[in-house]
Amino acid sequence: MITEILDLKGHVEGGFFRRTYESDYTLELDDTRESRLSMTSIFYLLSSESPLGQFHSNRSDIMHFFHMGDPIEYYMIDPEGNLTTAVMGHDIRSGQVLQLVVPGGTWKASKIEEAGEYGYGLISEAVTPGFIYDDMTLGSRSYLQQLFPQHTKLIDDLLP
Repeated sequence: MITEILDLKGHVEGGFFRRTYESDYTLELDDTRESRLSMTSIFYLLSSESPLGQFHSNRSDIMHFFHMGDPIEYYMIDPEGNLTTAVMGHDIRSGQVLQLVVPGGTWKASKIEEAGEYGYGLISEAVTPGFIYDDMTLGSRSYLQQLFPQHTKLIDDLLP
């Protein structure tokens, strides 16, 4: 139902999304990337139908904002192999967070419990410089296990 109301489509990493904003302002980047919109944002939803956002990495920083539904668990591995976790949700007294920054170059996966109270978790993501698919890398099991052998079980659990 939420997917229809918000007109969300399937995302390559899992879950559902729709771009909600593109800045009118462009940036000239000083690395190998072309000029780009200064910021973009999306709705992103995990649901009992698609409860897993598989490991991927983006070149740009991404700010996440929790809106509604079940808590979403995040697993982040930085380029040095350090694992951090966070749970986005409304229960801030138990340590859940309403906002989460994932730095560019970090490998990120997310999931909700399939038997959650609402059956979905909805966030927004703001990306700067603006998102393009060329800046995103989907992680394969073999590649990530080679990079991060200390996280083999987690990688197995979070890649379909």
